[in-house]
Amino acid sequence: MRLSEWRAEAPARASVEAKVLAMLEPVLVALGAGRDPHGWAVWGDDVTTRWQYLVPTPAGLILAFVRLNVPGEGPRASAKVVRWSRVQVGELAMETQGGHRLLSFSIEGIILKGVDATADRVARFALVILSAIDGRVTDFDKAQAAVGGPRSARGGARGRSAAATKASARAKAGTASTPAKPKAAGTPAAASASGSSTPKAPTTRSRTTRAAG
Repeated sequence: MRLSEWRAEAPARASVEAKVLAMLEPVLVALGAGRDPHGWAVWGDDVTTRWQYLVPTPAGLILAFVRLNVPGEGPRASAKVVRWSRVQVGELAMETQGGHRLLSFSIEGIILKGVDATADRVARFALVILSAIDGRVTDFDKAQAAVGGPRSARGGARGRSAAATKASARAKAGTASTPAKPKAAGTPAAASASGSSTPKAPTTRSRTTRAAG
């Protein structure tokens, strides 16, 4: 997911407005990432104050720090490249509970967490990082493009929900339009429905009366 896409998903628009990115983009370009690189945005506890952007590159991991509303200065951006051999990572751990997937991953002291679809994306990003550390990534743009983003995850969820709703509606319509099967001719219900019944055998009293006559 590129920086421009993260910008569209930011919790606070003011944190990624044009004057803020105007401070960040030249730093990313100078360190070899380009103006709109794939990466991971870490919004933190207060995105209106500061946030970070992680960019895997062939040279190493770029850690970009954005500070907003610096007194007397306005927005400020700084970044550094950490060589892959020196990148510090923790374990990539996932667990399932109550039908949900929970994941956490530590990189350079930054904790990435996620639930369900977000957990899957964090896992894919973490695997790109681990592969880069091992020297197994040759095309970083292609590897990171497969990570995806919040918009595509929500779209997939909406698609699955809409499909489930349509399938349920079709099932209900099919049940309502299916005619009831006729009862077998020999059953009591069928006899009652047709208005006919098997003649009853005469009682003992009736047979005695006819015999006397």
